[in-house]
Amino acid sequence: MSSSPPPGVAPGTDADAGKREHWSGQTAFILAAIGSAVGLGNIWRFPGQAFENGGGAFMIPYLVALVTAGIPILFLEMGIGHRFRGSAPLAMHRVTRRGEWVGWFHVAICFVIGLYYTVIIAWALSYFYFSFGLDYADDPGGFFLGDYLQLGEAGSLTFDVVPGVALPLVLIWGLTILVLALGLHNGVERLNVIGIPLLVVTFGMLAVRAVTLPGAADGIEALFTPDFSALTDPDVWVAAYGQVFFSLSLAYGVMITYASYRRRRSNVTGPALVVAFGNSSFSLLAGLAVFGALGFLATQEGVSVADLEGIGGVSLSFVTFPAVIAQMPAGWFFGALFFASLVLAGLTSLISIMQTISAAFQDKFGWDPRRTAVTVGIVSAILSVIGFSTTTGLYLLDTVDQWSNQLGIVAGAIAMIGAALWIGRRGTELRRHLSAVSTFRLGRSWLVLVNVVALLLVYMFVSKAVSLATEGYADLPTWYVLVFGWGTVAFLALVAVVMPMLRWRRDVEHPDIWPTHEQLELEP
Repeated sequence: MSSSPPPGVAPGTDADAGKREHWSGQTAFILAAIGSAVGLGNIWRFPGQAFENGGGAFMIPYLVALVTAGIPILFLEMGIGHRFRGSAPLAMHRVTRRGEWVGWFHVAICFVIGLYYTVIIAWALSYFYFSFGLDYADDPGGFFLGDYLQLGEAGSLTFDVVPGVALPLVLIWGLTILVLALGLHNGVERLNVIGIPLLVVTFGMLAVRAVTLPGAADGIEALFTPDFSALTDPDVWVAAYGQVFFSLSLAYGVMITYASYRRRRSNVTGPALVVAFGNSSFSLLAGLAVFGALGFLATQEGVSVADLEGIGGVSLSFVTFPAVIAQMPAGWFFGALFFASLVLAGLTSLISIMQTISAAFQDKFGWDPRRTAVTVGIVSAILSVIGFSTTTGLYLLDTVDQWSNQLGIVAGAIAMIGAALWIGRRGTELRRHLSAVSTFRLGRSWLVLVNVVALLLVYMFVSKAVSLATEGYADLPTWYVLVFGWGTVAFLALVAVVMPMLRWRRDVEHPDIWPTHEQLELEP
């Protein structure tokens, strides 16, 4: 397929689509997008969310949320990236000159998340090594919090770096910098082409073993037994929409960036559907594996699955699952499989987050991938080690994650919809564009759904902000919440304000990046 510039665009200019890196093909793009979407949250967040919100009945609001919110917003992000051919800040600048700050807000979110997401991958890498000797078998909780993290007092702040955490963390950052420095095709694409199939095989083997363990059926029954009364609880529906939204890597700027690397006449909506349903399928697979293993653990301890502690989040992966592994036949092997899966899932998501930052700096300042990777990577690595590999790193991680995820991402989504549809008034243009280049055509109902989702997001943002402002978080001191919780939001806002003030490396206006609708043979 030709990558020559469209009519009216001079070759060699910023508007020349042929000058932008491209995915080698549709499969590479799909694997990269799935690699971004499938992450640690699929393995430890979805099963817990489903269990706590109606079990099997949760699948109803989850699927409704996927169809009415996840897929429409995914279409929007991919449409923005594909049509306006840039990183999140550049694409949003081209959507409307008043929209660049939205893209930098997304980049700031990626920067913050990258700092602590890397630490969790480092934990998983350490536990991959520990699995061969089952070092954590005797007391999984004590080993994780005491022996490994050397956890200090909650609500305190120290700079006492834990060497056992810092070393794998530096290794993960080194690998990340290397992948980004190699560029889109030789680095990011190759990692996902190798990593995603390997992840599916690795986790698939673990899932097969988990569902064949004694008591696994009880765990799976506990997960999928429906409690239809939960469907009348608004919080269950909000949880479903939140799960779909967060698990698809929406409002990070990732999908805008990844879609910008697709060739001009590439199918967009079809691959988006593959990504959405592929991500959900992996979440269901994770649910089967996790609750099959929990059913086995409950049987071994003579309790019900509901009586087990640590069914979601960090505790599930680093306390509860190690307890399962310790009692499994050939536990060392399946422990290694589980933590290898965490490393692979986390790494492909991390690379997408960091590529979003890298692309933004490349577009803004004209840096090459190597310079950007080294500069951004080293700064991120230093802050990550200093802040999150310390004896109080777990508390900092939990606090920053709460504000960046529950407030930052939701605010970024609202801002993106507002800039693209309300201020830039690009809704019809994006709908026509997606229909013109894709096999799956969008009707006007797509725009209606996106606007309805925006209202839901406003409700989610306000309710969460009020809750955090009035109730605090996890019994942490007020100063701690102000500095590291609300301070995170202040940092996101600061980046969004300051970065648009800096000049672009060249003219980035875009009136002729794409042929007119008539040239694309669109219906009027």
